Amino acid sequence: MNRILYGNICYSKTPEELITLENGYLVCENKTIKGVYPVIPDKYRTFEIVDYNGCLIMPGLCDLHIHAPQYAFRGLGMDLELLDWLNGYAFPEESKYNDDEYASAAYDQFVEDLKRSATTRACVFATIHTRATLILMEKLERSGLVSFVGMVGMDRNCPDYLRQESAEAAYLSIREWIESSRHAFNNTKPIITPRFIPTCSDDLLKKLKELQLEYDLPVQSHLSESKEEINWVRELCPQAGTYGEAYDRFGLFGGEGVPTVMAHCVWSEGDEEKLLRDNGVYVAHCPQSNMNICSGIAPIRRFMKKGIRVGLGSDVAGGCHMSIFRSMSDAVQVSKLYWRLLDQAYAPLTIPEAFYLGTAGGGSYFGKVGRFDEGYDFDAVVIDDSALKSPKPLTIAERLARIIYFSEEVSIRSKYVRGVNVAEKGVGR
Repeated sequence: MNRILYGNICYSKTPEELITLENGYLVCENKTIKGVYPVIPDKYRTFEIVDYNGCLIMPGLCDLHIHAPQYAFRGLGMDLELLDWLNGYAFPEESKYNDDEYASAAYDQFVEDLKRSATTRACVFATIHTRATLILMEKLERSGLVSFVGMVGMDRNCPDYLRQESAEAAYLSIREWIESSRHAFNNTKPIITPRFIPTCSDDLLKKLKELQLEYDLPVQSHLSESKEEINWVRELCPQAGTYGEAYDRFGLFGGEGVPTVMAHCVWSEGDEEKLLRDNGVYVAHCPQSNMNICSGIAPIRRFMKKGIRVGLGSDVAGGCHMSIFRSMSDAVQVSKLYWRLLDQAYAPLTIPEAFYLGTAGGGSYFGKVGRFDEGYDFDAVVIDDSALKSPKPLTIAERLARIIYFSEEVSIRSKYVRGVNVAEKGVGR
């Protein structure tokens, strides 16, 4: 559909360049952005104009890392570290998704709230259960959002009730799931998902690589989240120089034809940083979960300076909030602690930089997404921030900053994904 959105427009071209236009026009033709203009060009004058006077219009937010089956217990177990938290909360909850009825009810809540949020695209972890993962994908497809969804592979070092019988059994069930899903949906696509190295045998990683090659799929997993986890990987994979190399040995760590996103990377440094950069791997920075489960602070400024691709993730339920606005504010705050307490060579992130990470930074994993430049997919959210009162006039950049910090006090008027308005008058997230 061809349309023009009228309102106060803001988007990022680079981490340092925030573009704002008061009372501007955002043009969409055939689900693609044609540009931002102060006056409507003559060739677009026949397009429908949607008036969002006074609202902010910005790119849809992108969540590079979220666990759908963990949504039901968010906020619990936040006094534990990663491995204890997995065994005490995450694994027991995920076992319930063997029950299709439970999975359907839980995923209804997850998808409903994701649709009501400002997120338009997401990389989503599911569980080891074929049918439950398809249920999740069906619900996400109906929501109109765009997502990669991963059926998880794990055949060792996890509870019996959540362990796939063997690498071969995992391969067969994941292959069946890929065959069932890869052509079934327009907006929801499969992604290869080894949970993390401790739960994946070498044989399973080999099998997942076979599937990645056969179906030309992207990859998602976890990397260097906690020191205890890293020490465990060293014991399990003594032949690998770094945690990242443990994936790379099997061709599951970026490179040509293997779009890869790795969550956390809190303790990545040296050779692992170089491998992230050289292989074009995306880092999903999840500041809230890093705080909640005591993992540490990822050196995002350092990553950006070294040319590593970075986006944001909510990491529910390690993170309590689905909001990528919340991830933006948390990213700024933890970067201040990193600068003050750990290394003053790396200045804190700015609000425009955090906004970039949550839009264009993570959006580029999905292609031409996250900016309002010509040729990009038309993903946009319209924010009504009139509830955030001020006795003085504010610039668009100042209003954006307050939306990021007080997103629960604003409302989402509309949300467009690939040119389609999927939600109107939602609550702020």
